[in-house]
Amino acid sequence: MLVEIRAKNCFAFEDQIHFSMKADMRNKKFASNVHREGHFNVLKTAGVYGPNNTGKTCLVKCIRAIKCALLDEEYGLLSNFFSDSMISELGLTFVESGREFSYDFKYDTGSRSYVYESFSEICRDQYGNEKESCWLKKDTINGEYFCVDETLQTMMPVVSGNNLLYYLIGEGKFKCLDEMRDILTGFAGKIDVINMNNIPIQHTIDLMKRKDQLQERVVDFIKNADLYLDNYEYVDLDKVKVKIWDKETKPEEKALDLPEALMDQMRLVSTYKGRRVSSLIFDSTGTKKIAALASYVIEGLEKGRILVVDELDSSIHFKLTRAVVAMFNNELNINAQMIFTVHDINLMDCKRMFRKEQIWFVHKDKDGVYVYSLADFTAQKGVRDTTDIMEKYRKGALGALPDPDLIESLLSIAKNRKEVTADDKPAS
Repeated sequence: MLVEIRAKNCFAFEDQIHFSMKADMRNKKFASNVHREGHFNVLKTAGVYGPNNTGKTCLVKCIRAIKCALLDEEYGLLSNFFSDSMISELGLTFVESGREFSYDFKYDTGSRSYVYESFSEICRDQYGNEKESCWLKKDTINGEYFCVDETLQTMMPVVSGNNLLYYLIGEGKFKCLDEMRDILTGFAGKIDVINMNNIPIQHTIDLMKRKDQLQERVVDFIKNADLYLDNYEYVDLDKVKVKIWDKETKPEEKALDLPEALMDQMRLVSTYKGRRVSSLIFDSTGTKKIAALASYVIEGLEKGRILVVDELDSSIHFKLTRAVVAMFNNELNINAQMIFTVHDINLMDCKRMFRKEQIWFVHKDKDGVYVYSLADFTAQKGVRDTTDIMEKYRKGALGALPDPDLIESLLSIAKNRKEVTADDKPAS
C-alpha cells in the first residue's frame, strides 16, 4: 500500500511537498478506515480538495509519473515553470508483503536522464522505531555511489543515466538489483490512474468479455448504482438493434468516440424495463462514467490495487461518490486504496466518514503551492472531531478555497451597456 508521495520541482510544485497516507493511531475514530499490516497503519482512502488550477491534478500527475518511470513507460514529467532548475525530484514510500520500502529519483528534464536514484528498506521494531537500510544509491551530481552488491557498485559510475538502473542491467546479473526490480515494478503495476473527465471504457469492456465472478461483480456494481438498469451486458453485434449513428445519435463524449474501439463499445448494452438499448448511444454521460469506473473499483477491491482518481465527482451524483469511497473505507476492504481529487464538500465529513488525516488540501498563493492535511489543524486552531468541517471550509478557515470576484464582470457588462445606449441616443 502507498504510504507517502514526495515531489519537488515537478509541475506546479516548486518546493518540496509530502502527501502522506500514514494513519495517526492516537485517533481511534473510524478504525475500519485504516489498513493494519504488522507494525504498519495505512489509510485506505484520502480526498484532495482545492480550487481549480492550484495543483490537485498535478499531484495525480506526480503519481502517474512515478508509476510510469518504475515501469519504463513514457510520461511527460515537467519541471516547475518558475524554477531555474531542470531537475525534478520524485519519491514514494510503500508497504509490500509486510515490508516497507522507500524509493527516490531525480530526473533532468533537459538532458532526459536520471541523475539520482536511492532505494532503501525501512525496518521497524515492535516499538515502532525505524531503521533505514540502504540497498542502492546512485548520485551522479555529487559522485556518490553505493550498492549492497560491491560488484555492481564499481559499475555504477559508468552506467548510462538514460533509464533507471535496473532497466539498464539485465536480469540475473545481480541478486539485489533483481529483487529491487521485482519489488518496484510489482508495486507500480498495482496502481491505476484515471481522470473522470476522460475515463476510458475499454477497461470495463475487457472485464465484460470475461464470464467469471469479476465480470458479474462489475455488472452488479453498475446495476446497484441506482441507475434504473435491469441489466448491463456485452453482447454479439447481431443483438444490437441500432444502426450506426448519424449526426443526431452520435455520442457527445469524445473519449467514448474512439474509432478503433467503436465496435466493442457498440456491444455494450443496457436493459431498461426489459428492452435492450446501446449504452453508447442511449445512456447518459454519468451512467457511462459509472460503467467505466465500475471495473476499476471492483478490480481494485478484489485484487488489492491502488486507484488514483482525478475529479471523482465529475458528472456523478454526490451520494454515489460517497458510496464508492465508503466501499474502500469499509472493514471488508482488506488492502485496496483510493486517492481522489474532488470539489464536492459533501464528502468532507469527519463526523460520519473520514478521519482528519484523510482530508487533504492544495492551496496556492503568490509565494507557491502548498499541500497539507486537515490533521495539521489542531484543536487549538479550532478543528476538533466534532467540528463542522464543511462550514469551516466554506468560510475559508482551512484555506484552499477560491475567491471569485465575478461581480466585476457583471458590472463591466452593465457599464458597457450604458455606454452603448448613450451612444445610440440621437444628438439634441
